[in-house]
This record gives sequence, structure tokens and C-alpha cells, in this order.
Amino acid sequence: MRILIAALLATASIFSPLNSWAQSADVEATIKAVDAKALNLTLDDGKTYKVPEEFNFEGLKAGVKVLVFYTVVDGNRVVDDLQIVQ
Repeated sequence: MRILIAALLATASIFSPLNSWAQSADVEATIKAVDAKALNLTLDDGKTYKVPEEFNFEGLKAGVKVLVFYTVVDGNRVVDDLQIVQ
């Protein structure tokens, strides 16, 4: 019985939707471009990061070094938090 339960739990963790849909990560980089209309930031790592509609772009411009915490959702990097690095 224990083996059956362990096998079911292992199978459930493999097929968990959270496992493949969202991956949290962070990156420290310099901003290359800010597009407030499209709600995007492009960093010097060559990748584009989407920001939520209520995002505050104040103080963000090309050349500013930032630490970006993001989640990958459907192949898009969505910013969860952003900190300016001094």
C-alpha cells in the first residue's frame, strides 16, 4: 500500500501543471530599452520582459542596472518585482 501511494504521489508531481507552466527566476542586468506603451523592458541579456499594467516606470531608462525577479508563463518572462541596483 505504501508503494502504491508513493508511486501515485511521484506521478502526480511529474504531471503537476505548476511544474511546467511557471518557473521563477531572477536576473541582474542593464536596461537597453523601455517601452511603456507595450509594457516591455529589454535588458542587455537580449531578452524582453513583460510588466503588469500597473507597473511604475519611474526612474527606469536605458543604462540603469536592475535586478529583475520574473516568472516564465507561456514562454513569456513576466516581471514579478524589480529593484534598481546602486
